[in-house]
Amino acid sequence: MNKAYEHYSMIIQWSELDQVYIVAVPELPGCRTHGKTYEDAVRQGEDAIETWAEGSKALGLPVPEPNVLLTDVL
Repeated sequence: MNKAYEHYSMIIQWSELDQVYIVAVPELPGCRTHGKTYEDAVRQGEDAIETWAEGSKALGLPVPEPNVLLTDVL
């Protein structure tokens, strides 16, 4: 994954109906994918983030900034 995109959030949830892990990227509208295993879902999510951002740039559209924590939560 391009380092520029590694701070985007991924929500990964198991889908009983589809029997796959569903990945959603909250900062990028419509950016969703899936994977048969959790690890595959993470890889697919990383690819989806990069594809979404690069596609938006190619069309001259803005790419939202990633959500980041600004405080120490630990």
